[in-house]
Amino acid sequence: MLQIFGRLTSSLFFALRIRIVMKIDAHQHFWYYEPVEFSWINDDAKFLRRDFLPGDLKPELAKFGFDGTVAVQAPQRIDETAFLLKLANENDFIKGVVGWVDLQAKDLEKQLEAWQSETLLKGFRHIVQAETDNNFLHKKEFKAGVKTLGKRGYTYDILIYPVQLPAAITFAKELNDQKLVLDHIAKPYITWQEKEPWAAQIKELGKLEHVFCKISGLVTEADWKRWKAKDFDFYLDTVLQAFGPSRLMFGSDWPVCQAAATYSQTHELVSRFAAKLSDSEKADLFGETAVRFYNLK
Repeated sequence: MLQIFGRLTSSLFFALRIRIVMKIDAHQHFWYYEPVEFSWINDDAKFLRRDFLPGDLKPELAKFGFDGTVAVQAPQRIDETAFLLKLANENDFIKGVVGWVDLQAKDLEKQLEAWQSETLLKGFRHIVQAETDNNFLHKKEFKAGVKTLGKRGYTYDILIYPVQLPAAITFAKELNDQKLVLDHIAKPYITWQEKEPWAAQIKELGKLEHVFCKISGLVTEADWKRWKAKDFDFYLDTVLQAFGPSRLMFGSDWPVCQAAATYSQTHELVSRFAAKLSDSEKADLFGETAVRFYNLK
């Protein structure tokens, strides 16, 4: 009788756990469009030259049963973090914010102190891909800034191109106490199906257990008009092998993804890949990993 009761209790606990899992889009953006700030939006994606705010995203999330999102910085300016936090405090589906701060600023500690009461602020990002120095992540002042984030419990999003992966590996090894996540699987050249040295370097980065990876930003690294689901198979299989489901998280990269795909297509692409995973692994990919990494509630 006790064994039967124990099994029933265990089953009930498991069922309850499944019901409370959150589905999270771990990477998307909001912005008020400004021509200078968003000069990276070329004519092929000119439909992105407008404001994108929570009301635009909410219907897309509802369509696929998402409980929330992580809003990530777009422009690198001092008021970006405050802008995203304002939206997060006004919209309860925004579960976390990845902001921007000058990580090399001499008064970094003071700036971070001002944000300590903002529980929705989870981490920060710097657009390293835009730095002309491929070894930017080696800069002493920058690494010191990221270490300061860790001391205050903040995460750091790594945004790079494949050519910057060697520096990212060294960076991650040196900052072995810092929670790190690689955005957009390091933007491999999917259009040309270039696989190496990206794949070998991703596997090297994946050996570091404090480094996570976002399956995001894929469609914009492929041929915008002619991509097919199979174009991504090698890249998705590589990050799965390197990081495992418990360190992978889905991110739509909305609205940027719309340059090459709808929100639905972006979600479908990753869902197709995830069909090979168990239910618990899918739960990790589509929410639980993000919840753990960013400490979402």
